[in-house]
Amino acid sequence: MTGTATSDLADRTDHVVLLDDAGEEVGIAARATVHTDDTPLHLGFSCYLFRPDGRLLVTRRALTKRTWPGVWTNSFCGHPRRGESLADAVARHGRHELGLDVGSDGRPVLPTFRYRAVDAGGVVENEICPVLVATVDRDPEPNPDEVSDWRWVVPGDVDALVDHAPWALSPWMVAQVPELRAAGWAAPGGA
Repeated sequence: MTGTATSDLADRTDHVVLLDDAGEEVGIAARATVHTDDTPLHLGFSCYLFRPDGRLLVTRRALTKRTWPGVWTNSFCGHPRRGESLADAVARHGRHELGLDVGSDGRPVLPTFRYRAVDAGGVVENEICPVLVATVDRDPEPNPDEVSDWRWVVPGDVDALVDHAPWALSPWMVAQVPELRAAGWAAPGGA
């Protein structure tokens, strides 16, 4: 797959925005085909949801997920589509994955986060992945195709898990948490 692949099919279906090393769009590709052993750099995002009391929502990826099935991760992730704002992508994925209305509350805290990781099956994640935080005031109603379990936890417990059992977590969360920790978790409302 080339970095400039664009097709009418990808325009009409679920796709990812392909990027060059400077983070500029160079095309799109169908999301279902882009994650391989040679995944091109593309745009994603990670969102961390907090309750007003400062607890953080962590989720366990569904066992049917193609990559990192069954691992615990941040609240939810996704891919903005071409022409879709980051806020709109976060709202769309929040509804789809967790049944939650995140609205426009999402605030970027690590706007230039980038990572590359390879799962046990050889599938590569390769993303420029802004990290956002938002506040919600109710429990999720997860889509079982996306999430198999969830918990509200204190951020310090996530810090400890990253330090002592990183293998139980998604690689992007393991990379993001130290930066979030350095930023004081930057939770809305000062949690």
